[in-house]
Amino acid sequence: MTWHGGTPLEETLLLSEKELKAFHAAGFRTVAEVLARLPRRHEDRRSFAGFDSLGSEAPVCLKVRVARTGWRFMPGRRYFEARAVQEGGLPRAELSLKWFHAAYVGKLLAVGQNLVIYGKAKKYGATFSFVNPEFEILEETSASSRLVANALGEEVPADSRPSETTLIHTDRIVPVYRSIASVSSRRYRSVVYDLLQGLGPGEQAPGYDVAPAYPYRQALQDAHFPADEADAHKARMRFALGECFEQQLRILWKRRRAQETEGQITAGSSYYIGELLEALPFEPTNAQKRCVREIYEDMKRPRPMNRLLQGDVGSGKTLVALCAMLLAVEKGKETVLMAPTQILAEQHYNNFRSLLGNMDVRLSLRTAGKNDDSDLSLEGPDDGSPKIIVGTHALLYKKNAPANLGLAVIDEQHKFGVAQREKLIGSGQSPDVLVMTATPIPRTLTLTLYGDLDVSLLDELPGDRGSIRTVARTSEALPGIIDFMEAQMAEGRQIYIVSPLIEESATRRAKSATGEFALWKERFPGRRVGLLHGKLGSDEKDDVMRLFRAHELDVLVATTVIEVGVDVPNANIMLVNDAESFGLSQLHQLRGRIGRGAHASYCILMSDAAPQGEGREKLDIMCATRNGFEIAEHDFRLRGPGDALGTAQSGLQTIRFPEWFTDTRLIYRGRRMAAHILDEDPALERPEHAALRLLVDGDDGRAVVS
Repeated sequence: MTWHGGTPLEETLLLSEKELKAFHAAGFRTVAEVLARLPRRHEDRRSFAGFDSLGSEAPVCLKVRVARTGWRFMPGRRYFEARAVQEGGLPRAELSLKWFHAAYVGKLLAVGQNLVIYGKAKKYGATFSFVNPEFEILEETSASSRLVANALGEEVPADSRPSETTLIHTDRIVPVYRSIASVSSRRYRSVVYDLLQGLGPGEQAPGYDVAPAYPYRQALQDAHFPADEADAHKARMRFALGECFEQQLRILWKRRRAQETEGQITAGSSYYIGELLEALPFEPTNAQKRCVREIYEDMKRPRPMNRLLQGDVGSGKTLVALCAMLLAVEKGKETVLMAPTQILAEQHYNNFRSLLGNMDVRLSLRTAGKNDDSDLSLEGPDDGSPKIIVGTHALLYKKNAPANLGLAVIDEQHKFGVAQREKLIGSGQSPDVLVMTATPIPRTLTLTLYGDLDVSLLDELPGDRGSIRTVARTSEALPGIIDFMEAQMAEGRQIYIVSPLIEESATRRAKSATGEFALWKERFPGRRVGLLHGKLGSDEKDDVMRLFRAHELDVLVATTVIEVGVDVPNANIMLVNDAESFGLSQLHQLRGRIGRGAHASYCILMSDAAPQGEGREKLDIMCATRNGFEIAEHDFRLRGPGDALGTAQSGLQTIRFPEWFTDTRLIYRGRRMAAHILDEDPALERPEHAALRLLVDGDDGRAVVS
């Protein structure tokens, strides 16, 4: 019997009614859907070991003969045991093969059978034992194979059953899948094998085929049951290219549509910028000047600007954003800056007031009301005149958006998410958009997450920043650290104490903010100690941060809620408990809370992690560099793309092949393919591109690119 990818699973006659329900419940209804779910890994079970090589922790593959069988009993449990010997091996050497919760095995195995087994051997006394090993029976007659299939529920039609010499679970590179309810991994593997055997040799890739030179049917075979590890890798990269191409096509489609959209010319003569720079008590960095020029060139064009301003902690993004907003105000437009928290919005507002001084530029602060996020409290004029508006997510509501919006600046983009950014952009008449992030992003992720945006890079720190010394210390050094903190506070400085947990946990051994709060109050009885964590209400968090900023608190014990926070130039010490439990980029963001003023600052990473472990490697990197982009690359290498930025916010939670994130060549290849198709068929109107048009239109029936 032969089928194709669209064949419903029930028509293959491979599954019992119970199994069919389990596959449907897991979201699999067709042959293609099952085969598109690739193994999470492979195990090489081709090399046969001898009895004399047992004793290591590694799994082994053995050929044995069954010498004795029988049911055995132990308190509260029953198991089936087969004693096995190795022909030509050590005399009188036997293995004990034990199966728990597998009654079918007792119906399959008999004395004299030859088996291939795979598993880990553990020694009990003088005997090596395998518990629930994978096995296959080597028989010359088809009767035993039918017995195995029937006992396991594998009612395979004769024309799709593999040959008697084919092994699925042993003596080959074996796929290992994530389990689904009510279906054993062994059974699932058999189903996948049989589906592949029944798939027609000319099976074409669904949707758009990104690699026609590598036949889709062969790629599936290599991905599931490869002849060698190189074939498995080659197949995964083929499917990874498909996913990468799909993502790059979406990005380029969005980018080209934006470039075709009629926008506003939002740049004035830059008179206000000149007035601002003359009043500054410092000289902007060359990187800041370059980024302002790039933004100015965009704002002079009659199409919407979509630009990412990426800069390390303390690189001066706010000044660049203010320059862009002044260009729009001078052109007669309203501008908004949206911050992720109310207190951060207030900080931007106050910074703008300070920087603008007596300049004739109207400022307005809009933040959420106490009881209703759609209501606004207002400070500053609301007469419709050109001005700079600073606010929170409340600006997302249509009734709160300015009627004459020319420029939208979004601070800490990853704290909002793609959908919220697009909601704000859609609130005006195709306004210019400047997205800011202080989270350094590896180049491959920039191409992936923000490939629809132009990028301005602030890769230079202002010269007025205080130095930060970062050190890793164990708990034994705490008494000396406490003395050092007391001396710093005596000079008027302030301190952050950061812990990974809010409260003590029974399942995780790590310090908590609430526990540390009590300890530090005891350690500094004459000091004012505050507590800040995510379970506090918004008003409570804002009140605590205001007290700390006003130096009405000496020590702030907190969780990572301070990662994106206000500037407290007087705070020059940060102690991070269990530092090895944080990601590198998160540690770098936390460290960015100090060094905001002219005082020398100190970041103390507390950890009792093993000297040679991954946790210690992270701390060594933090101590060696303050370069956020270098740290981001290390973080990406250690943790992968899933955690580097937050996939849920960036729209990457459904990625199946993370390999392409770390492969710049594959990203550029996918981008070139997408660009070529859009150059040849800008509207994706050709019949062969129908699936791609569904993809970019966001149709619910998502195209499968292979």
